[in-house]
Amino acid sequence: MHARRLGRGRLRYDFRVFVLYAVVIGLVLGRVLGGRLDGLASLSFRWPWVAVAGLTVQVGLFAVPSGAVLDQVGPAMYVASTGAVLVFVVANARLRGMPIVALGAALNLVAIVANGGMMPASASALSAAGLEPSSGFTNSNVVASPALAPLGDVFAIPAWMPLANVFSVGDVLVALGIAVVIARGMRLPARQG
Repeated sequence: MHARRLGRGRLRYDFRVFVLYAVVIGLVLGRVLGGRLDGLASLSFRWPWVAVAGLTVQVGLFAVPSGAVLDQVGPAMYVASTGAVLVFVVANARLRGMPIVALGAALNLVAIVANGGMMPASASALSAAGLEPSSGFTNSNVVASPALAPLGDVFAIPAWMPLANVFSVGDVLVALGIAVVIARGMRLPARQG
């Protein structure tokens, strides 16, 4: 997971924390449908190192204070690491739910690229989540005249809820796909040890 900086230098976690809701929903749905946790061990992912590398870059990228160097290279690193995660998702499209994750990740990447390496966020969504725009490079922020604004972080988990944050339609699709992957995985026969 990676974090976003607030104006006062505090860290705020990105939609990947929002994905925790998807994990819980997937686990509950999988159990309701008769699945078991040990079925998840039967899931086999191709190229997991690509996802780990992409997410690791993002953890480092958004955990360091913003500065001139980060403001210069951050957008390109964000696009490249997001692209790497998308490559992993597409490589695993055979798993039920992953095509939904791929569509959401692709929509996010398109919005990020169209806005110079940053996801555009709605000021009203940030406010509803109890968050402030930040200065300097960050993964999601208010952008003047954003390209493809409807694909940006225009929705909010309200400030009164745990993990309050902003999110996009792409994030919703990613979360839905993850819930499907988990629920479906729980219904797989357990791997024999």
